[in-house]
Amino acid sequence: MTSFPSAPIAAEAHDALAANDAMDSAASALDLDKRGHQIYPTLSDADIDQMRSFGHACSYRDGAPVIEAGTTCYGLMLVLAGAIAMYRSNGLDEPSLFVTYRAGQFAGEVAQLSGRPPLANGYAVGATDVLVVPPESLRALLVAHADLGERIVRALILRRVGLIEQNAGGPTIIGARSQGRVHALQSFLAANGHPYRLVDPADDARAADLIARLQASGDDLPLVVCPDGAIEKNPAMVDIGRCLGMLPALDEHKVWDVIVVGAGPAGLATAVYAASEGLSVLVLETRAYGGQAGASARIENYLGFPTGVSGGALAGRAYVQAQKFGVEIAIPAAAGRLVCDTWPLQVELCGSAQRLRARTVVLSCGARYRRPSLANLRQFEGRGVYYWASPIEARLCRAQEVVLVGGGNSAGQAAVFLSAHAARVHLLIRRDSLADTMSRYLIERIEATPNIALHTHSEIVALEGDDDGLTQVRVRNARTDTEQDYDVRRVFLFIGAEPNTGWLGDCGVDVDQHGFIRTGFDVTRAQCRANFEHGVYPPDLPTRAALETSVPGVFAIGDVRAASTKRVAAAVGEGAGVVAQIHQFLANLPADRRA
Repeated sequence: MTSFPSAPIAAEAHDALAANDAMDSAASALDLDKRGHQIYPTLSDADIDQMRSFGHACSYRDGAPVIEAGTTCYGLMLVLAGAIAMYRSNGLDEPSLFVTYRAGQFAGEVAQLSGRPPLANGYAVGATDVLVVPPESLRALLVAHADLGERIVRALILRRVGLIEQNAGGPTIIGARSQGRVHALQSFLAANGHPYRLVDPADDARAADLIARLQASGDDLPLVVCPDGAIEKNPAMVDIGRCLGMLPALDEHKVWDVIVVGAGPAGLATAVYAASEGLSVLVLETRAYGGQAGASARIENYLGFPTGVSGGALAGRAYVQAQKFGVEIAIPAAAGRLVCDTWPLQVELCGSAQRLRARTVVLSCGARYRRPSLANLRQFEGRGVYYWASPIEARLCRAQEVVLVGGGNSAGQAAVFLSAHAARVHLLIRRDSLADTMSRYLIERIEATPNIALHTHSEIVALEGDDDGLTQVRVRNARTDTEQDYDVRRVFLFIGAEPNTGWLGDCGVDVDQHGFIRTGFDVTRAQCRANFEHGVYPPDLPTRAALETSVPGVFAIGDVRAASTKRVAAAVGEGAGVVAQIHQFLANLPADRRA
């Protein structure tokens, strides 16, 4: 591995400072031009005075390490005197200087809001004094001083955007682009708004040399170089989460006011409103914030966005907003079991015996796309078969014909998005039209897109491929009882929705015949029906809130809830509405359970 600069600091940092061009060079490097003053603002004396009570002063000698990638959890670091030179490394090149923060400027990006470790190393340029504002104090500052807080948050977000645009500052993935595991890592990082760099050893001799030096092959690949320089061989998503600080150590002894299972629009709305009202909140998410909505290329019927907004942008804003209010979010952290026969309630994490405790639990675990019954489907998942359509997949199908299966809004949005990249999109549905399952504006968009071909009464009946992935699909038309082969390498599946409720069986949360969770009156009605069938009527049943399940203190919102609307706006509304019901539940707890 390459080494980082040591004291005295590299001469280029001093040169940049002396030339007084750190701002210009940073803006040029990130191609940010007019936004440079927003990304690297210089705070006024009045701003600095407002910040002093939220931090503590530290001093560093010339060349001393101030910020260590993957290690230092500092929140925000304001330069009072001297400067901080920031270096980043991808594990292959020598560390590169990308910005020098001067007096009145602050180091940090959006990850530091939640205390996650930084992606770069910082060194003092000359004798340097800084004001360190820890994450918790930083969040208090953002709330206490709204105007200053707005400028700080904007800078932190734009810095992250710049890193993503430049494929810099995050982990380096070293592996073949065609490898399914590489695609899975790319998708995980991109869905979570995290910068990364992909290096294919077939195109880069340095990457090939690193693989040879580590004697890595087969199941060892891909390699991932973490920001702190550590190298992971074919890491699991949990390992990546820990490497980047996305999966923090969680205290089993702490009792949260609310544990939210699922970070889709409903779960994030609950987190934001609950935390802003003083409740302690932990969010557990299996894959990425935003849920299915986060993968939508463009949502055009969400209130307040007349030109539309991508699901990723909407979810990303909510994610940052939740962090601003102190929500702790763990990704990837899959809930494996809900324990309801103890107090407090407990959520057991999948794959471990770790149990997290809460006074209330909000189930916003959503629904997943259904897998068709195809014998070799799993063989091609991530190697030609996909359940989402992000820019990563769009690049893979450039100038190719692709097949997309599904008739809902998510399928329609994906078809329109992919049509801008693929030569042709074959849209397969079992029905005779889209009218019953898709919004009219999307139907009109599809009809107006010449390279989208709608195939009604159609479904995939076979997949064929080779060692490189999918090569052909066979489609059957139920009306004509004929089959046709399509030579395509990319298939996108957006069919149906299965509720993610299998892990709730031990707790006895009441679900309907399709597995969706009953709440409020639907629970009471179902229990009345069951009791009547057993000769007990009317039953003596407790009243429950509209979004409360059959288990006291457990609530369900969003797509996982029976009879939900399956719209982003409705999910957000339920997420906000459930907080009032949580407050009511907590207020009615016995005094010994409120502590």
